[in-house]
Amino acid sequence: MPNLFAKTLHLFTGGPISSKKRPLKKYSERDLLRMESAIGRDLFGPIPAGHQREFFCLDARTWIWYERWLDPQTRKQQEQTTRYEVHSNGIIKIQEGQPYIVLEGQELENLKTAVQIYHERVMRDIYHRNHLTGEPFPVTQ
Repeated sequence: MPNLFAKTLHLFTGGPISSKKRPLKKYSERDLLRMESAIGRDLFGPIPAGHQREFFCLDARTWIWYERWLDPQTRKQQEQTTRYEVHSNGIIKIQEGQPYIVLEGQELENLKTAVQIYHERVMRDIYHRNHLTGEPFPVTQ
């Protein structure tokens, strides 16, 4: 089990995507975060009509999942932000008004899978780099 946790912790903290050394200098941090979030929002399946979803890596130890929607019953805008914090002893899920939860089981596996896919797509589609090595893709003619 410690090996799985070590691999997961490395996945969450050790990839180039979490680095502040961004190779696309013509874009601001905010621009890049929006581009990354555009990839992340689709990782959890289709977004229902009237919903907004964001999923992105805020920094080396923080992941954000944000959803906003119109409640069909009350016709009021609803929103929920979930923050995942990576700590040396586990990943903590934080939601407003809820107790902190240490992720485990299927929820941890789902987040781990989402982070892997996010990392691969962001590295490929935005930074044009190999997600395993961080090396730029060769220029093709």
